[in-house]
Amino acid sequence: MATTLTSREIRLAGRPLGEPGPQHFELVRDTVPPLTDGQILVRNTWLSVDPYMRGRMDDTPSYLPPFQVGVALEGSAVGEVVDSRSDGVPVGATVSHFLGWRDYAVVDAAAANVVDVTAAPPQAYLGPLGTTGLTAYAALTDVASIRSGDVVFVSAAAGAVGSVAGQVARLLGAATVIGSAGGPDKAKKLTTDFGFDVAIDYHAGPIAAQLTRAAPQGIDVYVDNVGGDHLAAAIAAARPGARFALVGAISSYNAKGPVPGPDNLYQAYWKEMTLRGVLVTSYFHRFPEWIERASGWLRDGSLRTAETVVDGLEQAPSAFLGVLRGANTGKMLVRLDS
Repeated sequence: MATTLTSREIRLAGRPLGEPGPQHFELVRDTVPPLTDGQILVRNTWLSVDPYMRGRMDDTPSYLPPFQVGVALEGSAVGEVVDSRSDGVPVGATVSHFLGWRDYAVVDAAAANVVDVTAAPPQAYLGPLGTTGLTAYAALTDVASIRSGDVVFVSAAAGAVGSVAGQVARLLGAATVIGSAGGPDKAKKLTTDFGFDVAIDYHAGPIAAQLTRAAPQGIDVYVDNVGGDHLAAAIAAARPGARFALVGAISSYNAKGPVPGPDNLYQAYWKEMTLRGVLVTSYFHRFPEWIERASGWLRDGSLRTAETVVDGLEQAPSAFLGVLRGANTGKMLVRLDS
C-alpha cells in the first residue's frame, strides 16, 4: 500500500488593512495529491518572498490575481524533483517554479524550469538569475534605455532588485551610480560591496536634498523601487529627457487609503521625461540573454550579490514581513529543512 505524503503549507488566514502581521498567515499540513500525466513532485529547498506579494493579499484587481483566504500562497521556489510523470523532467533534476510557500509542490512540468546548479547555486535562480535579476536588467535596457555616460539613481539599492540594478547600470556604461538605502550600514554596503559611487542614507535626512548634493548636475535614469518622496526627489533632480523605470512603490504598499502622487509631477512634462512601469512578466523572453550575461558577470566577480537567509517554512511569514520593513540586504530567502 502506497504511503500517503503530507506537506506543510502557508495559507492566507485573513486580509490585512494596512500593515500585515503574523495573524494573517497560518501553517497547515495537508495531503499531497497524486501525480497525473505531465506533472512532477518537487521537494522545495528554497523559497522567495518578495514585496509584490503584499498587493496580492488584498482583494483588488492587479496584474496578478489576489491570494485567496484559506488557500496556500504561491511564489517563486527552487527544489528537487522527487517523482515525475513527465518525460522531459526526470527525478533528481533541480527546477524553479511558482508554487512556493510549501514543503512539497505538485507542478505541471510545463510550468517548471530545469536549472543548471553546476553554473550557480540553486538559490541564485531566485535572485540574480531569476526574476529579481531580470527585473533590474529589463528596467535598465528595455525601459530606461541606459546610455553610456548616464547618471543613474536607484532607490532601495541594498535590496534584491536595487543591488543588482546599480551594478548592471555600471556594466552597461553608466558614468555615475547613486543609491539610497535605510541606515548607515546598508548605505556603506552600497559603496563597499556593490560598487555604487555615492550612497544616500534616507534615514539621515530628506532624500531630495541629499540627491541634489549627490547629483548636482542632475540624473538621467532612475530605477524606482520606493515611490513617495524618492520619486518626487528624482523628478526634481531629473535632467531633460530623463528616463524612469517604475519597478515598485514599497513606501505605499501598506497604505490604508489612496496615496497622493508626487506634488512636482508637472516637472516631468516640461522636462520631457519618460516614466514607464516595469512588469517582469513582459520580459520573460529576455531570460536566456540575461542568464548568459549574468552568469558570466557572477563568475568573473563583476556582479556581486547578497542574501538574507531565514531557515524553516514556518519562518516564511516573518521573512516576508521583514522584506516589507526593509530587514533584508540583497535577496530575502527562506531555506527549507532538508
